[in-house]
Parts: sequence; structure tokens; C-alpha cells
Amino acid sequence: MTMAEGDRLSILRSELPSIVAFLVFAGFKVAGDAVKPDTVGTAGSLILLALIFAVVMWCAFSVVRHAECLATLFGEPYGTLILTLAVIGIEVALIVAIMLSGDAVPTMARDTMFSVIMIVLNGLVGLCLLLGGLRHRNQTYNLQGANAFLSVLLPLAVFALVLPRITHSAPGGELSSVQAGFEIVMSVLLYGVFLAIQTVTHSDIFQQPDAGGHDDGHHDVVVRTVPFHVVGLMGALVPIILLSKSLALYVEFGIEAVGAPIAFSGFIVAALVLMPEGMSAVQAARDNKLQRAVNICLGSAVATIGLTVPAVLIVGWVTGLRIELGLETADIILLMLTLFVSLLTFGSRTTNYLQGAVHLALFAAYIMMIFDLS
Repeated sequence: MTMAEGDRLSILRSELPSIVAFLVFAGFKVAGDAVKPDTVGTAGSLILLALIFAVVMWCAFSVVRHAECLATLFGEPYGTLILTLAVIGIEVALIVAIMLSGDAVPTMARDTMFSVIMIVLNGLVGLCLLLGGLRHRNQTYNLQGANAFLSVLLPLAVFALVLPRITHSAPGGELSSVQAGFEIVMSVLLYGVFLAIQTVTHSDIFQQPDAGGHDDGHHDVVVRTVPFHVVGLMGALVPIILLSKSLALYVEFGIEAVGAPIAFSGFIVAALVLMPEGMSAVQAARDNKLQRAVNICLGSAVATIGLTVPAVLIVGWVTGLRIELGLETADIILLMLTLFVSLLTFGSRTTNYLQGAVHLALFAAYIMMIFDLS
């Protein structure tokens, strides 16, 4: 086998997730109504759900791999930003697909965004700090960078998930037209200002302080050219978006079949979206590159509120679907507690495993509340 043939074979293997995903999508299109949940029954639906879930997850890991290669080529914080935006694209596609499938659930977007925040700020941050702290005792990061994330996250989270429940200008947890318009403009503008800080004027505060301003933690992947990885990233994203409608149908059917609370669907979508970059964040913490873990975790939370909320509200306007963003009282309390503990955690320049244990305790409380309060 020549070197060129070996390289082509290596590329084919690396892009296999995208190829398989397109074939699976084509298979569902050809089968049509023969594989609908009502046709194949509960057992068949759960099997097909597992198949689609596995394929989408495989593609999501491919997205992360290409994003990490671009991170190596562009450096931080641009690499992490590319990863975050790619994952947010997957999240929006899945949320919209579930919103438009079957009987639209007004709280789907809210449940997913709340799940993202709880998984990121409690589950992933807790796991990173716990495993990193146990391995390295104390870890350092750039305090200014973490504070920049939190200064944007707090108002965005309160405006999107708390105020709609308290105000009386719209029923339940919905937003009035004025509130929705303000939320879209404010979120986009504030996230735009944050991006300028992160990538143009103050990019140094999002870099590992003890790494000489350079974080090069991507040695386990084959880095090619920028066009190759851009095409590869889009090639992995497109089948995820194409399969999102089918995934939504089986998730909805499966939750009804097993009697799980409806909020659990939001957790499933959030967990699916965050799994690949979550593993990247945990590995970064274990490698004592806590700043990259912080950039991934807090960046995901900020992007979820800053970009997903406007996208979902715009889709609601276009399609006429009800969008209920306001959290229930118990969830508001847990959100406020999470934000407060996060401020304490990222209030000093070093972290340890005790802080990780505290965040994981809050994550366990969130999981308990999904099933106990529904």
C-alpha cells in the first residue's frame, strides 16, 4: 500500500461516522412509515432510538475532533469557541426538532437549557474539579476569564429563565411580545460583546496563566488543513441535524412508553449534546489544563443562553408555537443556588476537589428533582 493510499484509508476511517450517519438517514427516509414509532411498537422504537442516539453521538465526537484540530491550528480561545458554537448548533437543531414533532411541548426549550446549565455548572464543573483536584491537589486558572463568563451568564440566565415566571404580562412562564423582542436583542448583543472580549481585545484572560499564554493540549489527533477540518466538521454536523427529527419522535415516544417525566427529554437532549465536549473538558482538567476546562464548561452555559434562547424564540414566532421559558419555583431556587456556588468556586485563583464535590451534590439534587417533582 502506498503512502497516498494509506492516507486516503486513514481519512475514510476518520470520517466513517458521517458516512454511516448519512446512510442511516437515507435508510429512514426509504423505510418511511414502516419504521414510525406507532408501527414498530415500544420495543422496536427503543431499539431504533438507541441506534439513532449512538449514531448522533458518534457524529458529535467527530465534530469535537475536528473542532480540536481547528483549535490546534487557531489556538485558544478560538478553538474552544469553534467547539462551543458547533455544539450549540446541534442543541438548537434538536430542540427545534422536538418542538416541531408531534404534540409540541411548550417547556421543551426551557427544560433543555436548564438541563445544560445544571449539567455544565454542576455535573461537568464538579467532575473536572474533583478529578483534577484529586490528581493535582490544587489547580490554577485565569480568574478574570472565569469572571467574564459568569458576569454574562448571570443576567442572561435570570432574564431568560426567572423573570418570565415572575412577570404578569404573559400567562404562566411565557414571554410577552415586548419581553421576547428584548430578550432576543439583549442576548445577541451581550453575547456579541462577550465574543469581542474573548477573541479580540482580551483573549489573554482566557488562556492558562502558567502556560506562557499558550495552551497546546491537542496532541492525540491528526491535524490536517483548515479547509479539511471545516468541511469535516460540517459533514458531521449536517447528518446530526438531518437525524434530529427522527430522534425527537423516538425520544417523545420512548418517554411516554416508560412513563418518565417530560422534563427528562430535555435532560436527554442536553446530555447528548454535551457528552463529547464534556469528556474533552474532563480530560483537560486531568491534564492540569483547567483553563481549557473552564472555557468549555462556562462557554457552553453562556452560549446556550445567549444563542439558543434567541433562536428558539424566533422559531416560536415563525411557527406560532408557544414557548414557556420561566422555571418553576423549585428550579429557580436550584438555579440561584448553582449560580451563587459558582461565584464562590470561581472567586479565587485556585480550586480543589472539595469544590468539585459540592457541585456534584447540587447535580445529584437536580436529578432527584426531575423525578420527584414531576
